[in-house]
Amino acid sequence: MLPAGLPSPAAAPAAAAIRDNVRRLQEEVGQAARRSGRRFDDVRLIAVSKTRPWPAVEAAISAGQCHFGENRLQDAMTKIPCSRGRPEVARAERHFIGHLQSNKAGDIPGNFAWVHSLDSLKLAQKLSAAAAVSDQTLNVLIQVNLTREEQKSGVLPEDLPALMERLLKAPLPGLCFRGLMGIGPQGGDECQLRKAFAALRDLRHATAERTGLSQFNELSMGMSGDYVHAIMEGATLVRIGTAVFGARQPTR
Repeated sequence: MLPAGLPSPAAAPAAAAIRDNVRRLQEEVGQAARRSGRRFDDVRLIAVSKTRPWPAVEAAISAGQCHFGENRLQDAMTKIPCSRGRPEVARAERHFIGHLQSNKAGDIPGNFAWVHSLDSLKLAQKLSAAAAVSDQTLNVLIQVNLTREEQKSGVLPEDLPALMERLLKAPLPGLCFRGLMGIGPQGGDECQLRKAFAALRDLRHATAERTGLSQFNELSMGMSGDYVHAIMEGATLVRIGTAVFGARQPTR
């Protein structure tokens, strides 16, 4: 048996691969940002660490990764305590990117800096109340169902103006509305993907102009298979899991 705290023989190569992946992706994301007419660091890589064990997250942090995405609150809460008391780890920002039930909103402030999946006034009110209690400010993105698929969460594009009007009329201290999030069509070709991402970009621009929100400038779109297309259409946050951590092991 290995002494406590030492990685298993298989863990060290896995950690090295994660570090290599992070550095390669950070470079590729930056290069795509430049090709889209922006600065190298105008697009942030979010390493999607859902279902990944803490050592995998720690390996990514050691390579300079500082943004992590989680979409299952219960899974995330098993890893968050590992970062406490360690300044080099605590600097990492956590993004909640999955569907969030309003009764779980109380666990978000203090554990996450960003929520990418707001899609209702009720959830916004719950998040605001929780943020007020903990004296936190949450960066919030509105999730838009670009592809109109029933299994996907998010507000339909034509319903976004009405939702924004309700959000801005409500007292929601502790929430800072920063932009939109969307998922491209599964299996779409480059033309279909870029069309969907461009539509979300245009929707964000129109919403910012209509509401006058000066910080409504973020676009969370693009994953492992389509992040370059998303960046070329204006993504500022790309959510990448498999290309960082490798393929997930099948569940038994």
